[in-house]
Amino acid sequence: MGQFINLVVVLSLSLSFCLLPHTASAQLRQNYYANTCPIVENIVRAAVAKKFNQTFVTVPATIRLFFHDCFVQGCDASVVIESSGGNTAEKDHPDNLSLAGDGFDTVIKAKEAVDAVPSCRNKVSCADILAMATRDVIALSGGPSYAVELGRLDGLSSTAASVNGKLPQPFFNLNQLNSLFAANGLNQTDMIALSAAHTVGFSHCSKFENRIYNFSRPNAVDPTLNQAYATQLQQMCPRNVDPRIAINMDPNTPRKFDNVYYQNLQKGQGLFTSDQVLFTDPRSKPTVNAWATNSQTFNQAFITAITKLGRVGVKTGKNGNIRRNCAAFN
Repeated sequence: MGQFINLVVVLSLSLSFCLLPHTASAQLRQNYYANTCPIVENIVRAAVAKKFNQTFVTVPATIRLFFHDCFVQGCDASVVIESSGGNTAEKDHPDNLSLAGDGFDTVIKAKEAVDAVPSCRNKVSCADILAMATRDVIALSGGPSYAVELGRLDGLSSTAASVNGKLPQPFFNLNQLNSLFAANGLNQTDMIALSAAHTVGFSHCSKFENRIYNFSRPNAVDPTLNQAYATQLQQMCPRNVDPRIAINMDPNTPRKFDNVYYQNLQKGQGLFTSDQVLFTDPRSKPTVNAWATNSQTFNQAFITAITKLGRVGVKTGKNGNIRRNCAAFN
């Protein structure tokens, strides 16, 4: 009997440890603010639409901000924190310096709009506002709309050091991409779906110049690049180009969130090595081909993937709070 009880205890403990990584995300749910701020999604959507009408950069900037936030210490708005005193925050890590200011501004403006409603003031986290804003910019640019799970708290720390090795690099191969995404509970299908965020937005020339000038000894230009596209890139990004110059990541429909990203890969028009490898590697190529011809299937896969992304490292209880100012700790 004693052995049986011991076995039950061991099994219970094992189960607890198995469930532990997912306990935080288990508290996320749609309509989380139904009793505290029932109109929050309408408030955020209106604030995001206003910002979107001012500049299209709102779209890629907000999506990228969400991704960079979730992959470093989880979806807790720690990337929005400003450096202060002796602390260098996440946003000032080299990998985050190219995050466009319009993404941060979208979150700040939406937070101000929410807190302008007395019954909602200090009730909604910056992390949830970023998750909602991401959904809204995707829909505004022609992508799928989806129900957002809510209930995240804002993180209590933000350090540049925590960013090291946590974000995908433009030169990554499929193994490196899969490994990094797997560390965040995302599989290869999720990774290929989320990569389609590159259907909108832009990149500085320095992120891909090796592909058009000094790829390897026998090939100055990456042979997986479409030749005409490579020539076009060289014209837009001449050697020693102004580092502030940025070009569209999708050469065909840069202002539309769509599956043309995958069609571009089929034509050798993936801007980064980490984009084009999705087509050149036989393990991911079938998914690219399937989504290039079926936008509905891609949309469903993207909704699944971004919902899973939103569950990464969620803060609850004493591990977080609701910031009064998204850019500063309370």
